[in-house]
Amino acid sequence: MRSNKVDIITLGCSKNLVDSELLMRQFAANGYVVAHDPEKTSGNIVVINTCGFVNEAKEESIEMILAFAEARKAKRIRNLFVMGCLSERYLKELQQLIPEVDKFYGKFNWKELLADLGKSYYSELSNERTLTTPSHYAYVKIAEGCNRTCAYCSIPLITGKYHSRSIESIESEVKSLVKQGVKEFQLIAQDLTYYGKDIYQKCNLAELVERISDLAGVEWIRLHYAYPTDFPLEVLKVMRERPNVCKYLDIALQHSSDSILKKMRRNITQAETIELLQTIREEVPGIHLRTTMMVGHPGESDKDFKDLINFVTKMRFERLGAFMYSEEEGTYSAIHYRDEVEAEIKQRRMDELMKIQEEITAHINESKIKATLKVMVDREESGFYIGRTEYDSPEVDAEVLITKNKKLQTGEFYSVQITGTQSVDLLGTVQ
Repeated sequence: MRSNKVDIITLGCSKNLVDSELLMRQFAANGYVVAHDPEKTSGNIVVINTCGFVNEAKEESIEMILAFAEARKAKRIRNLFVMGCLSERYLKELQQLIPEVDKFYGKFNWKELLADLGKSYYSELSNERTLTTPSHYAYVKIAEGCNRTCAYCSIPLITGKYHSRSIESIESEVKSLVKQGVKEFQLIAQDLTYYGKDIYQKCNLAELVERISDLAGVEWIRLHYAYPTDFPLEVLKVMRERPNVCKYLDIALQHSSDSILKKMRRNITQAETIELLQTIREEVPGIHLRTTMMVGHPGESDKDFKDLINFVTKMRFERLGAFMYSEEEGTYSAIHYRDEVEAEIKQRRMDELMKIQEEITAHINESKIKATLKVMVDREESGFYIGRTEYDSPEVDAEVLITKNKKLQTGEFYSVQITGTQSVDLLGTVQ
């Protein structure tokens, strides 16, 4: 056990990952050796960055905390600190439940951790991070919080009101990352489409993307977590005209049935959703859309689910994920509705939805055979180089398995001819 080593464990989404990376940079500036998600912890300090979004994520976070609480009792580690979404929401409960933790921090006050260790927070490094991703791509969090009132969602209870970062601050961070060798930037937030309304009194997403795309060294920009209501259509022009803005959009729709959308308080109808999707596809030819759907929300009938199946079949999303409704205490749905859809029905509906999506994805993949695509190489494995197209975001989307017919460099772009498919992935050869 090393006295100046910190092991940081991140659970949950890429937004949590950015927070961990910011903290890691501060630890490093204070002379610590820092490891992220090590296979085996070896430091005397462990920091767990928790997720508290749905029950499964909460359980994973609690199990991780309990495991390290046992390690601390056994004196295998000296200090255990917990931060992030779960402790933001359940601070008092966790303090009582797991007293072995030295201190719990919320999502925003993790800087206090350094002070509690007698160390400094270096404000001049506030935009600098120790990257945990491969050196050629990074996540850039452009805002925190959410002003939407979706009935099922606990995020606003955890993160509070929407708070945009200034364009200048984001530009500064991107420039710093470019100097470190980063070429690909995933812009993330709980809701991209609200960006700027709090500080600029209008949605400034299009201007932000345009200004980042102007920066030297920025080769790919990808947009994650858009909201369909009041979508800023002006960003589509930027996406269409700027070659370094990927023709990719992650836009969570959650459902298609008007009755369920109303119960979810999504403030949009199916007809308006279809009109938006048609506009996006017309304005940005070839765009790949990723969306998320929920099954089993209170009140979802067989008819509502059939509507969802028909909608997904008709819209043919290139990328789609699904999850089952999980009652979150304090949300509108938990207060006003009964979680009446049985677990077995939720699972059956999700399985049916994903089976249909698998067929859609397979057909879309087959249509790419013989096409030549620009591919970023992420890593090398025993049989293939593994890369992604502009239509594929790290960790959540498909990959391209590239034949080893010549030496390739990780983090570089290559023209790859698609020769076939393997499950959800593509097979290809460098030209």
